[in-house]
Parts: sequence; structure tokens; C-alpha cells
Amino acid sequence: MSATRSPKVSERVAPKATEPGPQKQKKKRHDDDDGPSFGELFGAWIEAHRSSLADSLRRLGKQPIGSFFTCLVMAVALSLPMGLSLLLSNVERLGGSWQRAAQISLYMQLDASPTDGQSLVSRIKQMNGVADAEYISRDQALSEFQQQSGLGEALKELPENPLPGVVLVTPLEVDKAALEALRTQLAELPKVQQAQLDLVWVERLAAILKLGDRFVFGLTVLLVVALLLVIGNTIRLHIENRRTEIEVIKLVGGTDSYVRRPFLYMGALYGFGAGIFSWGILAFGLDWLNDAVIRLAGLYGSNFSLAGVPVADGFSLLLGAVLLGYIGAWIAVARHLRELAPR
Repeated sequence: MSATRSPKVSERVAPKATEPGPQKQKKKRHDDDDGPSFGELFGAWIEAHRSSLADSLRRLGKQPIGSFFTCLVMAVALSLPMGLSLLLSNVERLGGSWQRAAQISLYMQLDASPTDGQSLVSRIKQMNGVADAEYISRDQALSEFQQQSGLGEALKELPENPLPGVVLVTPLEVDKAALEALRTQLAELPKVQQAQLDLVWVERLAAILKLGDRFVFGLTVLLVVALLLVIGNTIRLHIENRRTEIEVIKLVGGTDSYVRRPFLYMGALYGFGAGIFSWGILAFGLDWLNDAVIRLAGLYGSNFSLAGVPVADGFSLLLGAVLLGYIGAWIAVARHLRELAPR
């Protein structure tokens, strides 16, 4: 009896032991529905971008001469507005020139002594809005006039010195309204016969720098458009060379982002190379021009020299070049991607 019953019992028990329970079945179905994890998706995304970057570098390396000249053309276009902007920044560093152009000349009375002049200078230096003050005596003024006018022998025949003492006041800031208020205040000081301010020079200097800023802005806009056309045309040629390959990729289900990605990296690489070349051109150009500037400034008794390319401006130039290359490539690919749809 026991021998005949045991197989039946084992048959009843075996299926229960091998059949998965409801919780295990639910977990199995849940695992099948989840798909790849976030880490797997992120790794695939990184690998796709790494592959696109490597492919872009490889294709640019196959055409070194063409890639070099494309970057060089872009670098020259980037260097022009950036170079002019740096030159204007160096001109603005000549704050002393601005202030000397806006100096207020105080002509003292003829009976004012040098002691009165020095006392007046000490008083003026303590006033608000004054950066410096300098007293020029009557004898010093006559001597300078003899040297600059070329009439030294004729002026020696004069019975007395007709020139008054002068106090040159250098303002702290160049502003038309503030300068006029300071001139009025200085004219009321004792022993001052006349206070003269040449506001025309101030307005001319302000107009020149404003014109320079507008010129640089306009030139930048034009050259940015030219750079977008250059990079767009270059990327278009790369697209035409790979037309058949792209059509096959889209035919088998390749997405627009997959097709677009290598060309975007290519545009960014063109921009990066152009930014490096432009930075080098500017650094070399300013250093080459600086020798002539130092010699010219030395003739005027100044130690002024051109500042190089600031590191922050250099990285801004590099970042801007990369963005221009990326944007130009995006525009070119977006324009021609619809034409590459499989027929």
C-alpha cells in the first residue's frame, strides 16, 4: 500500500514545489517591463557622444590642410573686432590723457606772487572732484613759450614778462556738467583772474571713443554673420560628401539627432581651433605693436605700453568661437536635413 501511494503523493507534491508563486511571477513580469536602467541609458548616451566626437576628429584629421585654412579664416575674422576692442581698452587706460585734455587753466592776476600760487595749489588739491593741481610761474611760462613758439630772441626784447602765472587743475572725472561746476567754483578763488575750460576737447574725445565702440559693434555683427556663413558652407560640404551614408542611416531608422550630432561636434571643433588661432594672433600682434607704442610714448615722456590679451577675454573669445561653430553647424544641418529624407 505504501509503495503504491508514494508515487501519487510525490506527483501531487512535485508540481507545487516547482511552480513559481504569485509574488515571483509578478516580480518577473515587473523586471521584464522595466527595461534598461538609468545608468545603462546614460552610459549609452556618453558612448554615442564619444563616438561622434571621435568620428569628427578622424574626418578632420583626414583633411588637415582644409581644416587648417578653415580655422585660420575664422580666426582672422574673430581677431579683427577683438583686436579693435582691446585697442580701445588700452586707449581708455590712458586716463591721464583724458584728464589732461579736460584740464582747467586758472590764469592768476599779474600781481600774484609764487607764494600765492603755491598756496592756491594746496587749497585746490583739498577740493572735491580734483585729482591734481600744478602751479606754473610767470618765468616758467615765458620759458616754455619761448621754446615752443620759436620766438625766443624776439621775446627777450620785451621790457617785462606779459604772461601771468597759471594753475593747471586736473579733474577727478571727465563729465561735462561736473567740469563746468568745478570751473565756476575755481573762478571764485582769490587771485584768479580767469578760469578756462576747453569743453570742446572733452566732447571730441567722448565722441571719438563712442564712435570707436559703435564701429567695433557693427564690425562684430558683420563678421559674426560672415563666420556663420563660412562654417555653414563648410558643414554643407561635409554633408554632401556623406549624403549616401546619411540616407542609408535614415532609411534604417536613424533619428535626426543621431545624424546631426557628428556635424555639431565638427562645427564646435572648427570653432575651437579658430579660437586658439585667434588668441595667438592677438597675442603676437599686440606684442609686435607694443614696441612701436613704447617708442612713441617715450618721445612724450610716458611709460605707457599696450596690455596683452587678458586671460578672461581669451577664454571668452574661445567660448564664443566654439558657440559660433556650433550654431553655424546647427543651422547648416537643419537646413539640409529635410533634403536627406529617404525617398
